[in-house]
Amino acid sequence: MSIDVKLKEMGLVLPKTTDPVGSYVATKISGNLLYISGQISMDAEGQLIKGKVGKDLNTEQAYKAAQRCALNIIAQAKKACSNDLSKIKSCIKLTGFVNSTNDFIEQPKVINGASDLIKDVFGDNGTHTRAAVSTNSLPLGVAVEVDAIFEII
Repeated sequence: MSIDVKLKEMGLVLPKTTDPVGSYVATKISGNLLYISGQISMDAEGQLIKGKVGKDLNTEQAYKAAQRCALNIIAQAKKACSNDLSKIKSCIKLTGFVNSTNDFIEQPKVINGASDLIKDVFGDNGTHTRAAVSTNSLPLGVAVEVDAIFEII
């Protein structure tokens, strides 16, 4: 089954990709690796999901924000692969950043939102290594940011 069909069956709609607002590119291919710059948490309407986890958002809300980051990652991957997600051989690594309070310790549970979605969409090819990191602030005040590395064919 194609990834596009799987996304449709899962009821997932990829968001429109956005261009970076800084001095970097959204994606870069080097050899057979596709690097995707950090994708920030935005809802289905394109509104930023902002706040500090442990204060403004709970773990479940932040998990959903991380899922949205993963959808943005998939959208960027699709664009970088000339709209052909079958070129994704495997997800190598995700790095997740959680804008959280000093006493919040569930960063791995938050970033599971991105990890679970990538695994659900790509199956065994979605299995990856990962880091889940707390930070005191993220761009534009968003709750979560996730970047990715994929192997492509």
